[in-house]
Parts: sequence; C-alpha cells; structure tokens
Amino acid sequence: MSKTGCAIIGTGNIGTDLMMKLHKRSTTLELLAFVGVDPASDGLARARALGIATTHLGIDGLLAMPEFDDVAIVFDATSASAHLRHDEVLRTQGRRIIDLTPAAKGPFAVPVVNLDQHLQAPNVNMVTCGGQATIPIVAAVARVAPVHYAEIVASISSRSAGPGTRANIDEFTETTSHAIETVGGARRGKAIIVLNPAEPPLMMRDTVYVLSDPADQDAVRTSIEAMVREVQRYVPGYRLKQEVQFELFGGNAKLRIPGLGEVSGLKTSVFLEVEGAGDYLPPYAGNLDIMTSAALATAERMAQAR
Repeated sequence: MSKTGCAIIGTGNIGTDLMMKLHKRSTTLELLAFVGVDPASDGLARARALGIATTHLGIDGLLAMPEFDDVAIVFDATSASAHLRHDEVLRTQGRRIIDLTPAAKGPFAVPVVNLDQHLQAPNVNMVTCGGQATIPIVAAVARVAPVHYAEIVASISSRSAGPGTRANIDEFTETTSHAIETVGGARRGKAIIVLNPAEPPLMMRDTVYVLSDPADQDAVRTSIEAMVREVQRYVPGYRLKQEVQFELFGGNAKLRIPGLGEVSGLKTSVFLEVEGAGDYLPPYAGNLDIMTSAALATAERMAQAR
C-alpha cells in the first residue's frame, strides 16, 4: 500500500519532534515537505539532512513546491493566529489539516475519545497538551457516571514551554476548558497551566479532579486504568503517578462550584505523569511529546480511512 503524503508547517520544537516521529515510525505516512519561516532554524537543517524537501517561505512556499501536489494531510505546528490563514488557504486547496495550535477552527480530536466521529473532517484540532493528557481521564469517568465538573492542572517544565506556548497561554486555558466539556463530557470544565522553573527540569505532571454522580468506585477505577492503557498505545510514557483517589460529598458537605451552585457526588482525583519518547526533545518535555504523538496517531487513522 502506498503511503499518504504529508507536510508540516512550523519548524519549532513541536514541528521538528513531529517530523522525527513521522520519519522514524510511520508505516502509512510519508513526509514530503517541511515548512518554516526561519532559514537558519535547526528543524529545517535536520529535515534537509534527512532528504526531506524544505522551504523557509511559509505557506506560500509550500504551495509553490512540486511536492505539494502529492500532499494530502498538512500538520500545522505554528500559532493560533497563523493557523487562521493556513486553514483558509489549505481548505481551498482541498487538503486535510491537523491543527496543533489552540486555534480550534475544526472540531477537537482526542484519539482515544472521539476521533472516529471526525475522520472525514477537513480540519481537526488537537486541543492542547493538557487536553490530550487529561480529557481521556474525564471521559473515562463520564462513561461510568454523569460528570458535573472537571478541573485539570497541567504542570510543565518552563524549559519545554517555547515562545508559541507562552504566547498562547490564554488560548490554552480557554480551549482546554471548552474541550473538557465538549469532548470529555463534563457539564463544566476548568483548566490551569503551571510553568515550573525547577532544575533539573521536571516531567509533565497533570492533576485531574472530577466530580460526578455517585458511582461504584471500582468501576470508575477500572475505566480510568483501561483508558490509560489505550493512551499508552501511542504515548508509551503516559502513566498514573499514584493510585486513583476518591472522596464523597453530600448532605452538609456539598461542594460549591461557580456556575453550578452546590453539588454533591463522587470526587475522583487522578495524578498523571507524561514522559516523552526523546525523538527530538528531552524526555521531560512530555507536554510536547503527547501533542505530536496524538497528531501522528490521528493522521494515521485518517490515512487508513481514506
């Protein structure tokens, strides 16, 4: 079976890590073009060394490349603002787009939760690193009992937060919160990101608090553990850091949640760690690794569905 042609726009950390993963591992995708705007970027130099066609002229340079004719899927690893034009241009060219920015022009896609619903969408959004790590946990609880509220705290090393991440922090919180509701199944969601300056750098840690209707705790735990194994199929470094914890609220001990009022039920606390594969970035950069791994898994499923 011939491989599906792809291009990556964005030669920073995320784009370069995605390039290395695609080049090393994919049996269904072929990277035909790597696109940036800085001719001196390390990513473009690495692509040229691998024999991949490159341009530093951005989206306009990609359109002018002869390789573009054979490109079916384009990954956008730039910024939310840049993606708006990229989406407009690539849709007119009939290309499928996998958006790794918080722009969210297309539906949110989390491979283990809802990708089957969006395999034919012209543009899918990979939410955020925090969303990819935590939404599967919210969904795991939601398939056992209705979820009233979910709050996630994503803590990442400040070294793994490049200029794109720092420029998009507002979009991160808004996009992740919305996806916790629309994909994860919570009535209300909240997201917080923490940039940790510790040295040596810490791996990505995610804390997930979920308040649901009362439910069988063993069933909830089993659902979460099964979901973790599903994510590990494409992110091997994704794991529970400790046992799932439970706490019941009701009677005179209800929780007061803004927008929902007083709510009783089962609080489930989940503590995650994400270690990167080290394809281009150091293992502590699990926040970037989970985004590129999820994007690659999404593109491979799309290619198989063609």
